[in-house]
Amino acid sequence: MAQSTEPVAPKNPLREIVQPFIDLIHAPRALWGVNLGYVLEGTAYFGVLSYLALYFSDFVFTGVENPDVPAGLMVGVLTAGITLSMFFLGFVADKFGVRKALIWAFLLLLGGRVLIAGAGYVFEPAGLGSTLHLATMGGILLIVIGYGMYQPAAYTAVRQFTNPKTAGMAFAMLYALMNLGGWLPSFAFLLRDDDWLGLGIVGVFWVYAAMTVVALFVTVTLLNRQTVAAAIVTAKAETAALKALDTGGSAAEEAADTAAPGSAPGPIGFWANFKDWVVNHPFTDLKFTFFIFALIPVQTLFAYNWLVLPVYINRSYSGWIGEYFEIAANFNPILIFIFAPIVAAVTQKRKVYNMMVIGTFIMAAPAFLLAIGTTGYLLFAYLFIMTIGEAMWQPRFLQYAAEIAPEGRTGVYMGVAQFPWFLTKLIVPLYSGTLISRYVPADGPKSPETLWLISACIAMLSSFILFSAKGWVGKDFKTRADG
Repeated sequence: MAQSTEPVAPKNPLREIVQPFIDLIHAPRALWGVNLGYVLEGTAYFGVLSYLALYFSDFVFTGVENPDVPAGLMVGVLTAGITLSMFFLGFVADKFGVRKALIWAFLLLLGGRVLIAGAGYVFEPAGLGSTLHLATMGGILLIVIGYGMYQPAAYTAVRQFTNPKTAGMAFAMLYALMNLGGWLPSFAFLLRDDDWLGLGIVGVFWVYAAMTVVALFVTVTLLNRQTVAAAIVTAKAETAALKALDTGGSAAEEAADTAAPGSAPGPIGFWANFKDWVVNHPFTDLKFTFFIFALIPVQTLFAYNWLVLPVYINRSYSGWIGEYFEIAANFNPILIFIFAPIVAAVTQKRKVYNMMVIGTFIMAAPAFLLAIGTTGYLLFAYLFIMTIGEAMWQPRFLQYAAEIAPEGRTGVYMGVAQFPWFLTKLIVPLYSGTLISRYVPADGPKSPETLWLISACIAMLSSFILFSAKGWVGKDFKTRADG
C-alpha cells in the first residue's frame, strides 16, 4: 500500500490548550445559564457550609459538653444527606427535564436557607433537641432534598447542551465555576466581623438566602423552554456531524439514527421498572464499582475542607491567618477555578484511569506537609499542591460518570456515582469532631501535626489501591473522552 508523502503539520501545543476554551465560548446560551446559576449556588452552599460547624458548636449547642462532636455530626447530616439524596432523586432531571428540576431545586434550597437564618434570629440556643436545633435541622432537610435534584440536573444539562468536542471542557468549567462560588465566601468576614459590617454568622446566612433568590431568577429567565429546546437540538446536530466525520457517513443519517424511535431508553425513575433498574444499574459493573469506592480515602480531604480546615486554621494559627480563617479555608476553590480548565485542556487526551492514579497521589501526598508544622508557608503549599491533584482527577471522574450513562439516564448515573461520596460524608463526621477536640481543642494543649499525619495516611490509600488494581480495573477502561 502506497503511503502518503504529504508532510504532516506539526501540532501546535498552545493551540491544543486554547482550542477547548474557544469551543466552549461558542457553546449555547443555555449552558451559560446553568453555569451562572452554579456560581451563585456554589457561593451560597459553601458559604453556609464553612460556618455551619462553628455555628452549631459556638451558638446552637451552647452549654453542651464538648460541642465539637455533635456539631460535626450535624454538618455530616447535611453533606452526607445531600449525596444520598442524589442517589434517590437523580432521576428527576431525566423524567421532568432539567429546567423544571433546577427550578424545584432552587425553591427548596431557598426555603431551607430562610428557615436556618430565621431560626437563628427567632429562637434562643438551648442545646441538643432545642427548638433552635430542630428548626435548623428542618432547614437542612429542605437543602438536602433540593440539592439532591440540583447537581444531577446541572450535569445532565451539560451533557444535553454539549457535543463530544465541547463536553470535556464544559464539565471542567462547571466544576471550576462551582469552586469559584466556593471561594467567594473567603470575603464573608467583611459581613461577619464586628470590625466591618458586624452581621454575625446568622446575618451572613440571610445574605446567602438572598443569593439563592438571584440564582432562581437567573434560572427561570435564562433557561426558558425555547432556549433549552434549541440547545438540545443544536447539540444533537453537532454530535451527529462529528460522528459522521469520524465514520464517513452523513450528518443527516447520524441525526436520524439518534432521533429514531426506540433508539434510546426513556427516562427511568427509581421505582419505575424496578427489574430493568437493577439489571442495568452501574453497580452491576464490578470494575466501575471498585473504581468509585477506591476514591473514598482521598475524598476525605474534601470533607476536611468544611469539617476540619476552618476550625483547625482558626485555632492553630496566629495573626491574620487565624483571625480571618475564611481566606485560607477557601483558598482551594479559587485555585480550582483557575487550574481545572487549564489542566483539562492540557490532559484532555490522557486516559482517565492514569489521571486518577496520578491525580489522587498528588492530592493526598501534600497532607504530610501539615504534619511537619503549623506555618503559613506549609499551609498554602498544601492547599496549592493538593488542588493541582484535585484538578487532575475530579472533573474527569464526573465526565466519566456522565458519559457512560445511556441516553436519558444521566441524572440517575450521576446520582449513583456520588454514592461513595455519600459514605465519605457519613464516615468523616463520625471522627472529625473527635480529632478536633483531641488535637486542636478550643482550650488546652494542641497537636495538629498528629491530626494531619493520620489524615495523610488515610488519603494516600486511594492512589495505592488504584495503582495496585491497574492491571484489572485499568484494562479496557474507556470513555468517549479517551477516543
